[in-house]
Amino acid sequence: MTDLSAPIKPAAMTMEAHSPGLALRSLVIGLTAFLTVVDLFATQAILPSLTRHYGVTPAAMGFAVNASTFGMATASLVVGFFSPHINRRAGILLSLALLAIPTSLLASAPNLAVFTALRVAQGLCMASAFALTLAYLGEQCSAMDAGGAFAAYITGNVASNLIGRLISAAVADGLGLAWNFYLFAALNLAGAVLVYFTIRRVQPMHAMVPADSPLAATIAHWRNPHLRAAYGIGFCILFAFIGTFTFVNFVLVRPPLSLGMMDLGLAYFVFLPSVFTTLLAGKVATRLGTRPTIWGSLAVAGLGLPLMLTPHLGEVLTGMVLVGIGTFFAQAAATGFVGQAATGNRGVASGTYLACYFCGGLVGTAVLGRLFDAFGWQACVAGVGVALGAAALLTFALRR
Repeated sequence: MTDLSAPIKPAAMTMEAHSPGLALRSLVIGLTAFLTVVDLFATQAILPSLTRHYGVTPAAMGFAVNASTFGMATASLVVGFFSPHINRRAGILLSLALLAIPTSLLASAPNLAVFTALRVAQGLCMASAFALTLAYLGEQCSAMDAGGAFAAYITGNVASNLIGRLISAAVADGLGLAWNFYLFAALNLAGAVLVYFTIRRVQPMHAMVPADSPLAATIAHWRNPHLRAAYGIGFCILFAFIGTFTFVNFVLVRPPLSLGMMDLGLAYFVFLPSVFTTLLAGKVATRLGTRPTIWGSLAVAGLGLPLMLTPHLGEVLTGMVLVGIGTFFAQAAATGFVGQAATGNRGVASGTYLACYFCGGLVGTAVLGRLFDAFGWQACVAGVGVALGAAALLTFALRR
């Protein structure tokens, strides 16, 4: 699950013109997004197999797999601080090329500690490419084109949650765990190749360097109560999302549901509705306001929680659909709010939001994993409900 909150500024240059039409340009942008973050949650689809392979508990394996969020949080802060001085094209290319290294090494990770470290390295590379691509689109697309460009990018991100899991489950089931990681390394390199041919060379954005230092801007943003609330909402959203879609895998493969590896991958078609509904978040927030939009989204996610406690597959999948739609929608509305509420240096504001967001995922994995191991799925779902409730309370503080 990823977000979209880069500043949008009018500019003359756009994505490379050798895409002949708007549809092809949108496809290229969406595919770039997909190849950038496809590794982030794809490994969740093979969590039960990895748990058996390393002989550890679900909580330990869940934490290792989601350790990438720590790398994502760290890189988001660093890129937010130094973004004005980084050449977009070179940074994205280097990040995607380097991403293939830890991805391929995961195939032969000898123990859980090495696996965890490699996932952190993946997160560093993914977040760097992700943040720089958002910055590039915000700076190089015209004001008229920016809406379509960002819509295409967020659609690619949401689609990666579905297709990445399907690919991971299918390859691991048919060829084994190692080939799963080799394939994703190849996808990382394909992303680098795509960027090489579709993002034009641009001059470093020295003219856009903010007057305030990154540290001063960060302090100013944290003093803004509305931004603090948005950061907390982002933390709670990924806390809930990861808690749901990490540990539900173990519920799906155990009796009475007892899904096989390929069936587990197919279960993630629950993300398909989110691909379409998330695109409406901006329009809904504009029409209804940010707070009603987030409250409604969190309510939809909350309705899915009791359904996931039943022993019936159809109801569990319906619950997963509702949690996916609600959290993605709330995430899109919250990130849009950050871009509007930040009065200056939006790159730092977005980077801070992303850091809080991904920290929520890491903390959610640790806390809810402990609950899952000690007290079972019901306690884990209760923890998810508490996170959604906290996000709803924080939404009271959102004001532009």
